[in-house]
Amino acid sequence: MPEKNLLGIEGLSAEDIYKYLDLADNFLGVLERPIPIVPALRGKTILTLFFEPSTRTQISFSIAAKRLSADVVNFSISSSSVIKGETLLDTAKNIEAMKVDGVIIRHSVPGAAKVLADQLDAFVINAGDGGHEHPTQALLDLMTIRQRFGKFKGLKVLIVGDIAHSRVARSNIFGLKTLGAEVGICGPPTLLPLEIEKFSVQVFYDLDEAIKRFDVIMALRIQLERQESGLFPSIREYRNLYGLTKQRIKQMKPNAVIMHPGPTNRGIEIDPEVADGNKSLILRQVKNGVALRMAVLFIHAGGKIE
Repeated sequence: MPEKNLLGIEGLSAEDIYKYLDLADNFLGVLERPIPIVPALRGKTILTLFFEPSTRTQISFSIAAKRLSADVVNFSISSSSVIKGETLLDTAKNIEAMKVDGVIIRHSVPGAAKVLADQLDAFVINAGDGGHEHPTQALLDLMTIRQRFGKFKGLKVLIVGDIAHSRVARSNIFGLKTLGAEVGICGPPTLLPLEIEKFSVQVFYDLDEAIKRFDVIMALRIQLERQESGLFPSIREYRNLYGLTKQRIKQMKPNAVIMHPGPTNRGIEIDPEVADGNKSLILRQVKNGVALRMAVLFIHAGGKIE
């Protein structure tokens, strides 16, 4: 890859993205083995540095690193010097002194991953920085879409929900458009970006109108604090207008599928029967997440096949 770090999808070429996806497909085979481990990163030390709560992403990265035989150190903010006032740059200097090979960071501030990358010789993988980007989530979503449809050109993908605050939406929009897909977004006007025209996507406010046109419907998790701040009137109204309900998905194309980056608010943005139904690719996304993150770590840590 041309860059030492993976800080976002914006700026990656189609060739770059396909390198991640192709390698991830190969690592799926490793995960199917009785002993799903390869010594590709033996002797490497990977640090997960999560300043925000995470379950799936942090576990997925940890499993991926261990499947590649790397040593993994998980950073816990509750037991760290950060709660005593240590800055991100202080943390970076201490990391550098410990001679780790790579850092996976999640932080609430956009650009935090770049700040860290600028200070370290170790490679840095952005696991989500504020409302900016979440590149590995987008890559695993792209991997899942390619498995289902085998192409991106001409494919129509609709992202539903809180687009304005979603790093997942931003990274997916960049990746999908780079690979030739058509992208639409749908949600309440208060949850769409102010300068939406710069994304060059179709904009819908009526999900019942939009859902009939797209091959992939990706629902985003609604952060309940948005309702408390008055960005939409009530949870019930949001579900009625933008939730993927049993009745609403009957309007989808016969071969269309449903995705969700998780964690899901069942009964709000997606009904339990829909999340677990035959149109859902949600569990496939989770499985692909480990293989995709194995590919990312292999590439950026300089992995070797023995």
